[in-house]
Amino acid sequence: MTTNKILSELRSYLMLTLGLAIGTLGWTGFLIPAKIVGGGLTGASTILFFLFGWDVGLTSLVINIALILIAMKVLGASFGIKTIYCVLVFSGLLSLMRPFFDAPIVSELMMNAIIGGILGGLGAGIVFVNGGSTGGVDIIAMIINKYKNISLGRLLLAMDVIIISSSFFLVQTSSIETVVYGFMTMAIVAYTVDLVISGNKQTVQFFIISTKPEEIQKSVIFDANRGLTILHGTGGYSGEDRKVLMVIAKKSDTQMIFKVVKQIDADAFITVGTVMGVYGQGFDKIKI
Repeated sequence: MTTNKILSELRSYLMLTLGLAIGTLGWTGFLIPAKIVGGGLTGASTILFFLFGWDVGLTSLVINIALILIAMKVLGASFGIKTIYCVLVFSGLLSLMRPFFDAPIVSELMMNAIIGGILGGLGAGIVFVNGGSTGGVDIIAMIINKYKNISLGRLLLAMDVIIISSSFFLVQTSSIETVVYGFMTMAIVAYTVDLVISGNKQTVQFFIISTKPEEIQKSVIFDANRGLTILHGTGGYSGEDRKVLMVIAKKSDTQMIFKVVKQIDADAFITVGTVMGVYGQGFDKIKI
C-alpha cells in the first residue's frame, strides 16, 4: 500500500470512530436513560435491556454476527471489515458509556428525543459516508440501497416503525408519549442521515462563457482535475458564436473551479446550479 492509501484508510477509520462516539452519546446520554426506545438493532437491544436487564452493547454484538456475515458476502470484504470494526467499537462504547448515565443529560423528554435523534443521525451519517455501518437494520438498508435508488434514511425509518411500535406492548414503562417521541427521534435520525449523505455527495453544474474558452478548458482539466463538455452557442444580441463550457463537479470543488476561471478571465460569465443526480463515470452508478 502507498503512503496516501494508508493515510486515507487511517482517516477513514478515524472518522468512523468519531461517528460511532457521537452516535453512542446520543443513545446513552439522552435516549436510553429517558426511556425512549429508538429504532434499529440498538432500539431492539434497548427493549431487551428494559425487559431483562441485558447489556445493550453485548446484545447488539451477538445479534450482529449473522448480519455481518451476510454483509461480507453481499457488499464485499472491505465493507465487512469496516462493519466488524464499527460493530465492535459501537458495542464496546455502548457497554462502556451507558452506566455513566443513570439519568438523561437534560430533563425535558422532548429535548432528549431531539438531541438524541440529531446525534444518532449525525453519527450514523458519518459512518455511512466512510463506508461503514453500525450493523443491524443498517446492513439491510445498505443491501437494498446497493440495488435500488431508495433513500437510506427512508429505508431505516420504515424498518424502525415495527421496533418502536413493539415497545409499547413489551416495555412496562413505555407509554403513548414515549412511543411518539420514539417515532419523532427516528424521523430526526432519518432526516439527519440523509442530510449528511446528500451533503457529502451534492453535485453542482457550471456553465462558463468566456472570451478565453481554450485556456479555461485546459485549466479546468489539468489544474482543477475535472472533466468538461464544450457546447456551441450563439449570443442572443451579438449573434456571435461562442463556446460554452459545461462542468459537472462535486460541491466541494466549487471554489477550485471559480479560482481557475478567475485567474484566466475575471469577467467570465458563470452560472452554477445544484444537480439532483449525476450518473456515469466518476459519479454514481445507475441502479435499476
